[in-house]
Amino acid sequence: MLIAALGSSFAAGPTLEPVADRAAMRSALNYPHRLAAALGAELVDLTVSGATCGTILEHPQVIAPGVRFAPQIDGLPAGADLVTVTAGGNDLRFIGSMMTAAWLRHDPRSPMAALLAGQPQPVPEVGTAGFADAVGGVAADLARIVARVRARAPRARVVLVDYLTVLDPASRSAVVEFTDAELAGFRARQDGLEEAFRIAADRSGAPLVAASAHSRGHGLGAPEPWVADFVPDARRTAGSFHPTAGGMAAVAGLLVEALR
Repeated sequence: MLIAALGSSFAAGPTLEPVADRAAMRSALNYPHRLAAALGAELVDLTVSGATCGTILEHPQVIAPGVRFAPQIDGLPAGADLVTVTAGGNDLRFIGSMMTAAWLRHDPRSPMAALLAGQPQPVPEVGTAGFADAVGGVAADLARIVARVRARAPRARVVLVDYLTVLDPASRSAVVEFTDAELAGFRARQDGLEEAFRIAADRSGAPLVAASAHSRGHGLGAPEPWVADFVPDARRTAGSFHPTAGGMAAVAGLLVEALR
């Protein structure tokens, strides 16, 4: 069996040791690797932290000068039997908005805060018609990814895998203090991402493994969190608000159950 994985950091697993590809911020313990091990399958892991739907479908992803990844779809093997897709969070600046706010609160004069605050803000504010359009755009792009995968790997089963819940209703960071308004905005982006996956699954006919629903109660600050808290260390901060090893194991387990 040959598995291929497409996606962004919630599939890649930034800062989780051991590292499979440092430039891609991809872990050897992410859910694609765990799934392949559980099924005794071969894996082509194309996930890259920071990926958008566009860098999966069409555009190279530039990580640093001289470090770039071709569109992930270009590396998809035609003989893949199973393809997982986890993307869209960066298109809606879900974790990006949390990271920016966290660094600005923690150390507003730090180079990391300046770097994040200087990033472009292409997604309209939540609660606006523009944000609803952005959610619809992610849904359409996810459906396009499914269609492109089917065209390139005709025998593959394509599975959409959405994001682990980061913020439950009572979630709070133990490291940085977000305002209630900030938390409401982050949750709105989280809700929009879940909605985009539901729409994409309906449109494409691809099954959806709803990691979001199955991880309720395991968000930030929970007794057994499946996502990490803010890491105020520039060398490891990319893992902030991302799946822990336990979270990746949970997603792999959900996929094994769904594939039976």
